[in-house]
This record gives sequence, structure tokens and C-alpha cells, in this order.
Amino acid sequence: MDIPWRKLRKLRRFKPVGIENRVSRYCKPRTRDIVAALSIFGLLGLPASSAFAVEANVYPNRQNAAASTEHEAIEKYYEEEARKRHEIVAKYYEDEAGKMQAKAKELKLLLEHYEDKSYLYGKKAQDLQAHTEALVRKYESAARTDVAEAASHRQIAAKLREKEKRYAETRSQRLSAIDGSHRGNVSR
Repeated sequence: MDIPWRKLRKLRRFKPVGIENRVSRYCKPRTRDIVAALSIFGLLGLPASSAFAVEANVYPNRQNAAASTEHEAIEKYYEEEARKRHEIVAKYYEDEAGKMQAKAKELKLLLEHYEDKSYLYGKKAQDLQAHTEALVRKYESAARTDVAEAASHRQIAAKLREKEKRYAETRSQRLSAIDGSHRGNVSR
């Protein structure tokens, strides 16, 4: 199978384009030089940054103390936020339980009406009574579930509150211990 010369010439034009050709095709020489220089400086800067990292660990005790207090502060903040959120969720579930109980009470009154005045509803009376009884059970069950969820979230919030109190006590003990050690150093 012979390929005509013109077709061969066209095929040579469409070479696979590598990343180098793409960069050179779309970038001017000045831009290409700047990109190359920046990448070289970036590679040269890598060993220097690790040398600074070694120097930063000269005082590990100070850094560990600062990091631990910072970590404790962050942990305290998030625990405080979690406690607040659990209290909000508990309040929500308590409100929902109240709504469900009110709805169940309303449906019980409607059920009494259906039972007392069943003659007004004819053949539908039994269906209405059964449906209303099912709704009462459903709403009472939902209210019990919401009360349980609220209690669970209140319990979690109480545990977090206790943890905050313990944190405050240990913090004051640490401060008094540090204060006592400084007084001992000053009196010598």
C-alpha cells in the first residue's frame, strides 16, 4: 500500500505534542525563561527550608508547652461549642416532644367525638376511629422518642459541662503550682 507524498507530508505535520512543545507553542520565550527560573529557585529552596525546620526544634520544651496550651485551648473551645450544640438539640427535641404530645391530646379528643357521635359518620365511623387511634399511637411514640433523644443530648451536655469544670480546676491547680514554684525561686 503506497501512501501518496502529499498525505505523508500532512502526517508529518501532526507529531505527538509533548509538554515541552505545548509550553513553547503557547508561551513566549521570555515567559518560558521566567517559568524555568522560578522552578529552579523553588528546587534550590527546598533544602534550605528543611535546615530552618531543624533550627526551630532547638527549644522543644517551650514549644511543647506552648503547643499543649494551644491544643488545650482549642480542645476547650470545641468542647464548649459541642456542649452548646447538644443543649440546642436537646431543647429542639423537647419542643418537638411537646408538639407531639399536644397533637396526640387533640387526636384523643377527636377520637372521643368519633366514639360518642359515631352515628353521624355512618359506615366511615369505624375507619375514622381506627385511623385516629393509629395516629394517637404514632404521635405518642414520637413524643417518647423525642423525650429520649432530648435526655440523651442533655446527658452529653452535662458530661461536657463536668469536663469543663475539671479543666478549670486542673488549670487553677497548675497555675497555683507554677505560682508557688515562682515564689520559691524568688525567696532564695
